[in-house]
Amino acid sequence: MTYPRWALAPTVVALGLLGLPLIGLLWRANWAELPGLLVSDRSLDALRLSLATCAVSTVLVLILGVPTALVLARTRGRWSSVARTIVTIPMVLPPVVAGLALLTTLGRRGIVGAPLSALGIEIGFTTVAVVIAQTFVSLPFLVISLEGALRAAGSDYEQAAGYLGASPSRAFWRVTLPMAAPALASGTALAFARALGEFGATLTFAGSLQGVTRTLPLEIYLLRESDSDLALALAVVLLAVAALVVGVATQLRAWGSHD
Repeated sequence: MTYPRWALAPTVVALGLLGLPLIGLLWRANWAELPGLLVSDRSLDALRLSLATCAVSTVLVLILGVPTALVLARTRGRWSSVARTIVTIPMVLPPVVAGLALLTTLGRRGIVGAPLSALGIEIGFTTVAVVIAQTFVSLPFLVISLEGALRAAGSDYEQAAGYLGASPSRAFWRVTLPMAAPALASGTALAFARALGEFGATLTFAGSLQGVTRTLPLEIYLLRESDSDLALALAVVLLAVAALVVGVATQLRAWGSHD
């Protein structure tokens, strides 16, 4: 045993605090009618929209997050500290505040949205707004996870590749990325899970229009009083997907640590 025995008591309390509500959710779900509830139009629209927008936002997270993590991991100085702070803030920002920030920037009257609206380009309260909100809240999860792995791995192999004639881009694709593959996969899974569970920023910035912006968390919120059985059924689906994604991320992280 490598930990003091007194640590077991708070551990049990913590696991109970985190696990019992999930068990309660599964206990209350109407399992007999679950298949029928999930094939309703509202359920299918929310499921399709959530999976489609999460897939797009995850691709954007990879395109933007991987280079950002590399730059932050390989640079020092005041500007990199500022950039790291900017990346981290969305992780601790209340979702509603994040939605307001997006709305005041990209909404019809926003500092960027107003000129776009004058050109006939509307972002707020559209499916594009859902993708942007999901990307905003999930991007830091990939950047922070991947940056830590790249910083821990160091740049010795990249420098060796450079001495052998490889360009920085070639060294990135052939050396850096394969070494960071477990952290990249884990961070991507966590980003997808965060995008899937996004609620506050989406509601504030994109609204709740069935088939357009009403994702799975929004549908559950609206159904919690009018149709509790359907709300619980959708919550079970969301819980199952989140558990699967987080489980995959955990295994990938463990694989990376063993390597």
